[in-house]
Amino acid sequence: MNHRERAFAVLNYQSYDRLPVVHFGFWEETLEKWVAEGHLKQSDVDGIWDGNAVDRRLCGVLGFDFNWASHFSPNSNLCPGFDYKILEELPDGSRKALNFQGVVILEKPGTRSIPMEFEHTLKTRADWEEHYKHRFQWNPDRVLKEKVLLDNGEVKSFEDGGLDWLKTGERDYPYGYFCGSLYGYVRDIIGAESTMFAEDPDLWLEIIDTIGELSYQNAKFTLEQGARFDFGHFWEDICFKNGPLIIPSLFEAYVGPHYRRITELLGQHGMSIVSLDCDGCIDALVPTWFNNGVNTMFPIEVGTWDASVAPWREQFGKNLRGVGGMNKVVVTRDRAAVDEEVERLKRLVDLGGFIPCPDHRLAPDSEYDLVRYYCDRMRQVFG
Repeated sequence: MNHRERAFAVLNYQSYDRLPVVHFGFWEETLEKWVAEGHLKQSDVDGIWDGNAVDRRLCGVLGFDFNWASHFSPNSNLCPGFDYKILEELPDGSRKALNFQGVVILEKPGTRSIPMEFEHTLKTRADWEEHYKHRFQWNPDRVLKEKVLLDNGEVKSFEDGGLDWLKTGERDYPYGYFCGSLYGYVRDIIGAESTMFAEDPDLWLEIIDTIGELSYQNAKFTLEQGARFDFGHFWEDICFKNGPLIIPSLFEAYVGPHYRRITELLGQHGMSIVSLDCDGCIDALVPTWFNNGVNTMFPIEVGTWDASVAPWREQFGKNLRGVGGMNKVVVTRDRAAVDEEVERLKRLVDLGGFIPCPDHRLAPDSEYDLVRYYCDRMRQVFG
């Protein structure tokens, strides 16, 4: 079996020869550290991108089979984005900057954490009409100009050779269609603490509907051209350690229908697996996703709240799958911690429909030798 066949055999409760060993990419600083330590050459990581030839070669070096974040991703965000501007240099070397989403953020040298937000351009209907609405309208260039990473390492646009490769569907690893974000982008542009849903519900709903329509039209156009994919994938990041950043009942009522519309379209084009990337404690939102066609949770951050596919399986049955759920911090500790984590994963793998994967990108404190040891142990235990 190849990696693609193994992955979907696991997710569809079929027999397989061994469990695939999957990852979710790396922080840039992680690879820089491993190069500085002499584990890798700079040429091993230059030009790396999720799912491209460099990423797949690095998989082989470390012991992974593939990166789940391997997708074709048409532009479903602001187009064009705001021009990046440095607004103020601060005494400690940090600076206030306007990012591509029109948000004034704090940038700190050498950090990659979520930045502090000072100001949002989008606060009123006038702001939406002037600065945002036209940037979230659909046009075919959002698909046609998007890059496609070919197996041989070439990068081609969808309209200039990329579609031909996508039509074949001949890949030995899972390759998905990125459906966009139905509320994560809204959260980005209005801010996590926005009360727009209460102060101007008509505007809030219009923003959701505009982004939902854009995501649907991207998918419809892409699939009507004959492109073939193994699974669909959404991104949200709308939860934190204590739960969601949106009232679940509002999410169900106003965002849920957009998920259903898109997942039904994906199903018509042969995609029975639809995954969704959301960090944090997602339990309160899982029902909306699952009931509207999203059947695979990712990356199932273990965190301080012990996220696991097991309770969701009890609640929703075997149609609820998972990719992730491996506590990535063990590769910052020692071999005993890795062994303990692999042992913990055994009962989850035994449930079926679950592929372990580090529960986020591997951070700079990850030890190269422990990552390789984890991959070896996964093959020993699940091979």
